[in-house]
Amino acid sequence: MSDELQIIIMAAGLGTRMKSRTVKVLHRAAGRPLIDYVVDLAHEISDAAPVVVVGHQREAVQQHVGDRARYAVQEQQLGTGHAVQQAIDQIKAKEVLILSGDVPLTRAETLLRLIEEHRRSRNALTLLTMNLGDPGLYGRIVRDAKGAVERIVEAKDANEQQRAIREVNAGIYIFDGGHLVSNLKKLSTNNAQGEYYLTDLIGMLREDGKRVGALLIENPVEVLGVNSRSELATVEGEIQRRVVERLMSEGVTFRNPSTVVIDSTVSIGPDTVVYPFVTLEGTTRIGTGCVIEPGVHLQNVAVGNDVHLKTGTVAEDAVIEDEATVGPYAHLRPGTELARHVKIGNFVETKKATFGEGAKASHLSYIGDAEVGADVNIGAGTITCNYDGVSKHKTVLEDGAFIGSDTQLVAPVRVGRGAYVGAGSTITKDVPPDSLALSRVPQKVVEGWAKQRRKKK
Repeated sequence: MSDELQIIIMAAGLGTRMKSRTVKVLHRAAGRPLIDYVVDLAHEISDAAPVVVVGHQREAVQQHVGDRARYAVQEQQLGTGHAVQQAIDQIKAKEVLILSGDVPLTRAETLLRLIEEHRRSRNALTLLTMNLGDPGLYGRIVRDAKGAVERIVEAKDANEQQRAIREVNAGIYIFDGGHLVSNLKKLSTNNAQGEYYLTDLIGMLREDGKRVGALLIENPVEVLGVNSRSELATVEGEIQRRVVERLMSEGVTFRNPSTVVIDSTVSIGPDTVVYPFVTLEGTTRIGTGCVIEPGVHLQNVAVGNDVHLKTGTVAEDAVIEDEATVGPYAHLRPGTELARHVKIGNFVETKKATFGEGAKASHLSYIGDAEVGADVNIGAGTITCNYDGVSKHKTVLEDGAFIGSDTQLVAPVRVGRGAYVGAGSTITKDVPPDSLALSRVPQKVVEGWAKQRRKKK
């Protein structure tokens, strides 16, 4: 799309109905702030960076959006017309498309249809409208006897007859740039809200003999704005539905799609099967041919191909390479890296630990601040004692080491290549390669003791 089209995004409001200290457009839906979806949409439509009108918490909004946009500041929130007035000095293009930063579901195809209709009809203004069974607080579209858009009446200014109108303003407009600039300066606050309404420009343009048109949108969900936590949940659900639909079209199987929580930033390869009640967040990337069982929760995890994540596995900021198996009920904390064919079993917790190819920790262990070599076997109940109350220390288990069950590895400590550690040992010193380390209290047997005890009872 030519840079003759300029886009303004209104994002100055706090969003009081959100009941939040965070400005509305920075609330997250499916892993990203609402404003991100609108800024990305603007870049799909126009080569020119959009102008974002900021107000409440403008520093936070600008810091997040960064150089993806230019900015105008609305110090006081005095209505939509007032918001666009703040960008008047930056309006240079032939056409101006106005969006809202809290409306993240609009598709590029819809905006392209709106632009096409605007140009085909040679309108001064073309707006999106929708039909709603319950129009609520939306502005009503009032048409003249010929069916042309005459004006928009805001809900609080509408009479009983106007409130019955089902066609409402969707809040997306494309203006002729020159007509927009000249008429913005004429807006007044003569209404119930005492605000500058952008919709008042319709009457002004018609009085000047200019054409005003409308495009009725087929699916109202595309222009759903977020004004409450409930609406945020609805928007997030729609984004997730779209993500799942796209992934299924690319070859991913979801056993029960409506139960999966998935961010828009997640990618999954074909032939992967995702079971119910899975949560996938952040920059999580899952390869091909994987199985993700129920209750798995991944955040910023890179998963290779043919990986099996069993029920209840939780992982964050971790790497899992091809053909690894994890779980059930394993916990991979940040800094965990599992090489090919690694097995991390039930109720194993890892943190800042690397596992070489084929290494195993199959049950009930804690491995933290550790370097585990290839083909190491870690028995049940093994723990790395990595914290001395002041500092963290590292445990190194070289290739092929065998660690017996219920072993305590008191870091810093190294177990050499091919060495064995007997079950129940507390290892405080380095173990040389190919040796056996034992640390046990000698077993004492008192024959007949239990029988004598029972007699005493």
